[in-house]
Amino acid sequence: MSSKTNACRILDGLRIPYTLHEYGWDEDQLDVGTVAEKVGLAPGQLFKTLILKGDKTGVLAACIPGDHELNLKSLAAVSGNKKVEMVPVKDIQSLTGYIRGGVSPLGMKKKYPLYLHESVTGMELVSISGGRRGLQIFLRGEDLAAAAEGKLVHIVTLA
Repeated sequence: MSSKTNACRILDGLRIPYTLHEYGWDEDQLDVGTVAEKVGLAPGQLFKTLILKGDKTGVLAACIPGDHELNLKSLAAVSGNKKVEMVPVKDIQSLTGYIRGGVSPLGMKKKYPLYLHESVTGMELVSISGGRRGLQIFLRGEDLAAAAEGKLVHIVTLA
C-alpha cells in the first residue's frame, strides 16, 4: 500500500483504528457519488471537506455527509460570521496542503476551525479523504469527531 499521509499519521498518533481504501480516480469524476460507488459505501457515509472563508474569521473548514449540501447561512451563524463563501479551487492547495478531491479534515498544513456535521457521531462507518485523490480512510464517526476536534453542528440541507 502507498505511503502514509498526514491524515493517517494523525490517526496513528491517536491510536484510532482505521482502514485505507484505494481506488482509481479520474479528474472529471471526483464527485461523492462516483467515489462512494468505487469504495462500496452509500454517499451519506462519505464526509466531504469543504474550505471556506468567513468575512470575520477568515479560513474555516466544513465536513459534511456527501448526500447533503452545505447551508452557508447556518455555517456563517455557528462560526461567528455574517457570511461565508467557498474558497476558489486554485487556493485550496496553498491553504491546506491538499488538492481538490483529496482534502482531508485531518492533517491540513494549518489548523483551521472545523465544523463537522453532527450526524457523524451516530455513524458506525464513515469515510473521509485520506489526503490525496484515490485514497479514502474508513473509520467510526465518533473517532473522526475526536480526531478532527471539530465543532459538532447542524450545517446542511438535503442535496
